[in-house]
Amino acid sequence: MYKHYPHMLAPLNLGYTTLKNRILMGSMHTGLEEQRNGFVKLAEYYKARARGGVALIVTGGFSPNHLGKIFPFAAKLQTKSEIKNHKLITNAVHAEGGKIALQILHAGRYSYHPFAVAPSRIKAPINRFTPFYMPGFLVDSTINDYSNCALSAQEAGYDGIEIMGSEGYLINQFLVNATNKRTDQWGGNFENRMRFPLEIIRRTREKVGNDFIIIYRLSLLDLVPNGSTFNETLQLAKAVEQAGATMINTGIGWHEAKIPTIATMVPRATFTFTTAKLKNEIKIPLITTNRINTPEVIEEILQRGDADMVSMARPFLADENFVIKAINNKSNEINTCIGCNQACLDHIFSKKLVSCLVNPFACHETTIVAKPVNKSKNIVVIGAGPAGLSAAVTAAKIGHNVTLYEKDPQIGGQFKLAKLIPGKEEFNETLRYFNVNIINYGIKLILNHEVTVNDIMHGNYDEVILATGVSPRVIDIPGIGHSKVVSYTDVIASKVNVGSNVAIIGAGGIGFDVAEFLLHDPQHKTTTQSFMQEWGIDASLRNKGGVLTAEQMSEHNPLRKIYLCQRKATKIGKNLGKTTGWIHRASLIRNKVVMLNNLNYIKIDDDGLHYKMNNELKILNVDNVVICAGQESNIKLVKELKQNNLKFHIIGGAYKALELDAKYAIEQGTKLVLTL
Repeated sequence: MYKHYPHMLAPLNLGYTTLKNRILMGSMHTGLEEQRNGFVKLAEYYKARARGGVALIVTGGFSPNHLGKIFPFAAKLQTKSEIKNHKLITNAVHAEGGKIALQILHAGRYSYHPFAVAPSRIKAPINRFTPFYMPGFLVDSTINDYSNCALSAQEAGYDGIEIMGSEGYLINQFLVNATNKRTDQWGGNFENRMRFPLEIIRRTREKVGNDFIIIYRLSLLDLVPNGSTFNETLQLAKAVEQAGATMINTGIGWHEAKIPTIATMVPRATFTFTTAKLKNEIKIPLITTNRINTPEVIEEILQRGDADMVSMARPFLADENFVIKAINNKSNEINTCIGCNQACLDHIFSKKLVSCLVNPFACHETTIVAKPVNKSKNIVVIGAGPAGLSAAVTAAKIGHNVTLYEKDPQIGGQFKLAKLIPGKEEFNETLRYFNVNIINYGIKLILNHEVTVNDIMHGNYDEVILATGVSPRVIDIPGIGHSKVVSYTDVIASKVNVGSNVAIIGAGGIGFDVAEFLLHDPQHKTTTQSFMQEWGIDASLRNKGGVLTAEQMSEHNPLRKIYLCQRKATKIGKNLGKTTGWIHRASLIRNKVVMLNNLNYIKIDDDGLHYKMNNELKILNVDNVVICAGQESNIKLVKELKQNNLKFHIIGGAYKALELDAKYAIEQGTKLVLTL
């Protein structure tokens, strides 16, 4: 028994096999599934996570047939010829002593192609295609496709399968009255509606035998109006157990739900209360999930008895060695998932290859490789923001001698501000990770020092890397020097007192962050309870779908009246993250932020912000005007180095300041030093 994290690291006996700990790597589509030679890359990706100590891996979703594919050329497992590729994955995982299950996912009305099918001909609000009705024979053949897919997975060497029954995909669509209007044996009362998943489990168990893991992914909280009730979910869970499932994993929220479930502003382990309520009702192991990202949180969940096992997906993008570090009592060295979605979910929904903002090696194990260097160089990195930190730490890891300069009293660059935004507290974890690595790899860190050309000329450095970051862009509006005008950096750092009526010029990511910051008291801390009330989650689980009615929602009384302004005529927030932008917009709307676009700024004076909209002059009588109009690269040192004919590399905001992009900065810093 491990002294640290004894519950997390305890084995789980499934009867015919034992899982070595209580951590499951949850399913996440990567985009490698559809790439040429993608299975070779997938094998390395999963192999690294198996080597890192996770007990059981679940793959991204594979459709059991053509109609269920989530987009036209998405991966499926239906034919014998497709089994060969999967053996690359299972052999790689087993060689590292790991176990792996294939997720079977039929998208139903979420299928983004014109041949989508569903229990009823009802279009999903997040899909342009209206699905075709599934006649009875197609329902029956689809069930057989599930079981045949499971058999193929078994032949490919998988230790089990996960039947995707949550997140609003096909099985969910059969279960809920709002999406199932059938009058045959597959519709009507709940017993008929749950016949579809139960028949899938029964036929699958018959084909694969008893010594094969069948996980059923159960939607414990639909978070859509007229979704399943908890009593229906409980009834289904008991029936799933009887039908032959080995374990029940949990899903939270349909993809069309208007409530965030995994974004960074969701408090850690918010949804484990759902599994806690189900835990004593079933005998098979129960897995909990969503916004769980540290060993300490996992241990607390399991110690409380909320579940038997914990599923995490994105944390294994951030750090494939999550488990082994916990085993070795080095959790402070874990590169923690910050829930940003920028390089994972945003990528997959934009048909790009998945990676991770804090770990650009993820899903690039065969193309971005950090090999120890044959000859160590003396490298100086100037600027300890995300780009500089990634360059310094990566260089030191592969064997270079690194000196890191930072003009401020602490590392972090723009991350120092980001972590102060309500809902972005997780950014602290990235800075903790870099701080630990600076110590572990012997990086010489020099704070409170603005580097000069003389420092570089006399430093005996083989390579010079400039990561000097950005400064707020100065805009040309009459009255820009007025006392009402303040910079976003001073606002977030609490260097200025901001009044109760505020105009924000600039509605990009920083403008949204500043608005969120100004809507909350500096001492504000979001709790699970306050989050659920704010977003309308029914903690009692009495309401259908687990959502509060409008009457049950509390009135919002924001701290300030805020106007979010932009010059462009485009929709405000258009360029925010694909999977999180709607959350930021919804939060500001709920807090009565007024969003104004297509503005021509005239001047700022004692009366406030003067502007013209549709050729009509108007005034916002505000106490302060916060400028969030972009950034400019800090290139003073660049010019001086060029004047002295000194060679250097430039990365991060100093290289490109059009939009703050930590994902790009960290990736750029990492890749650069691998070429030196």
